Amino acid sequence: MEDLLYAIKRPFSFRIKKLMEKDKDPLLPKLTIRERPGKMTFRFWQEGPGYDRNIRTVRGSMNVIDYFHLNPVRRGLVTYARDWKWSSARWYESDGEEIDPQLPIIHGLPWEFL
Repeated sequence: MEDLLYAIKRPFSFRIKKLMEKDKDPLLPKLTIRERPGKMTFRFWQEGPGYDRNIRTVRGSMNVIDYFHLNPVRRGLVTYARDWKWSSARWYESDGEEIDPQLPIIHGLPWEFL
């Protein structure tokens, strides 16, 4: 599983980094960390093996989305999931009507780097 995740995540993070460099994205320096003295590296994915699982049903998908939405609530950062600025909870609650214009728009993979 580790080799498979590497084969998926490495090319994706490479394309994201190239897109960020091209756009001079201000987030790029925040995702560049000192791995060791004299070695800087782009860190798109969290460190660690992760906990991957297959989601096979719509109900399973919604459970995972609810879990994500409730993370800032569980941490005590907000009272309601919709109050977390970076959450998609407002979008789900409004059936896709409420979109925060200050948040970036996700367009999918940067295909020009394939």
